[in-house]
Amino acid sequence: MSVDITFEGPLFDGRAARAMDEACDDARQDISSYAEERVLVGTSGSFKTRTPYYETRIETTNVSSEVDLVHDNGVIYGPWLEGVGSRNYPATRFKGYGHWRLAKQAVVRRSPDIADAAVRRHLPEMGG
Repeated sequence: MSVDITFEGPLFDGRAARAMDEACDDARQDISSYAEERVLVGTSGSFKTRTPYYETRIETTNVSSEVDLVHDNGVIYGPWLEGVGSRNYPATRFKGYGHWRLAKQAVVRRSPDIADAAVRRHLPEMGG
């Protein structure tokens, strides 16, 4: 007597793994887009005199398949605007805007929801 067992479906043919990889990529991209947006919202809400140079230097760079980096391209006065430069208080009364810190806090709060939404978009491909 012999028994033949056939395994079928997304879990066994690789579709589920591919869909999960795509969900992770989407989550990373969605979170970094949200982070960039939050930094720009912070600058537009805080800067009294807005000049486009600093805001145009803020961008997202894909460092690896797992890491995106949101940065200001090393603008020399970036740390001063944030409030972490050597020329901030007590050297001057300007304590900085803290727009990067606030953006990071917002991203930490929202990241689980953003990642969950990315996974949910790919659930049908995973057989769910």
